[in-house]
Amino acid sequence: MTEELGLLDDAFARFLEREVAPNYENWVEAGCVTREAWAKTGAGGFLCAGMPEEYGAAGGNFAHEAVIIRRLGLAGFDHFGIALHSAIAVPYILHYGSDEQRQRWLPGLASGDLIAAIAMTEPGTGSDLQAIRTTAVRDGNHYRISGAKTFITNGQLANLIIVVAKTDPSAGSKGTSLFAVETDKVEGFRRGRNLDKLGFKGNDTSELFFDDVRVPADALIGAEEGRGFYQLMEQLPQERLVVAVQAMAAIERGLALTLDYVKERQAFGKRILDFQNTQFKLAELKTEATIGQVFVNECIARHVAGELDSTTASMAKYWTTDLQSKVMDQCLQFFGGYGYMNEYPISRLYADARVQRIYAGTNEIMKVLIARSL
Repeated sequence: MTEELGLLDDAFARFLEREVAPNYENWVEAGCVTREAWAKTGAGGFLCAGMPEEYGAAGGNFAHEAVIIRRLGLAGFDHFGIALHSAIAVPYILHYGSDEQRQRWLPGLASGDLIAAIAMTEPGTGSDLQAIRTTAVRDGNHYRISGAKTFITNGQLANLIIVVAKTDPSAGSKGTSLFAVETDKVEGFRRGRNLDKLGFKGNDTSELFFDDVRVPADALIGAEEGRGFYQLMEQLPQERLVVAVQAMAAIERGLALTLDYVKERQAFGKRILDFQNTQFKLAELKTEATIGQVFVNECIARHVAGELDSTTASMAKYWTTDLQSKVMDQCLQFFGGYGYMNEYPISRLYADARVQRIYAGTNEIMKVLIARSL
């Protein structure tokens, strides 16, 4: 945490208190953050913080994104899908898009005029990206995209969606390509329902349908067809690191809330904290949280230096999210019956933690990837 990153953290914390805190519970109830909130976040310079200044962004790196992601978690506002927009979807255009594509889309993504999503997952495929069935068929100077996607974060509002599709279904992974679909400019694109989830209630997560959607040939990301799977594999380590950063922020917040509670709540004539079981459990969790944070900080430093490998990112993703679920379960237990009430933040943290072990590749897939390196 350099002085520059500290200033960013302070500025974003003030922005959240001013612009997000008064509205956040309304967004959670509605199941979606407003477009106005996205625009204000972009105007404040907090979208695409790791993107070069030439595209209207802050000109930072992944450390800047990590500061924003962490602060969202510490403030309890992590249903706002900034991380998916800035640190997961946008990099595909930044790293693989043509100069014309970057000039066309990146400024709007930094300002919040465009909201990004990435459409990988399909009904029945889960973490198996090679099994996707959405197709993109060349038709003169256009492609026709047909298929269905599900569990798409930012799906109700996104108007620039990175779509994973098969351009050559017979070529396996080499037949996969990525397309940038401007939803406001095409016909045949439909949004399904805003999915009713166990956690992350304030983050819109949707079904998307592409019914022979016609996009220009220059919607293809990359110089040629068939590069999509390699592009995904190169960017997934960052996505998994994003999840690890989110996990550690939630752990930090969960422990802080629990410590405040056990210092005040009494049972059998003394504070919950004064029981040896409470002390031992929290000592264990604090130690593991410290280990996890050191590991994630090291991963961030490696990634900024261009040295984070897929195996280490997979380790970070699976271990921190497993720890997140463990911490939230133990912390909720200290709250007793109150922990089961939705009005207590620990209840939301408990529900939100569960999906962390599923998306960005299930933790079982993470272990398969790690095992391949042995």
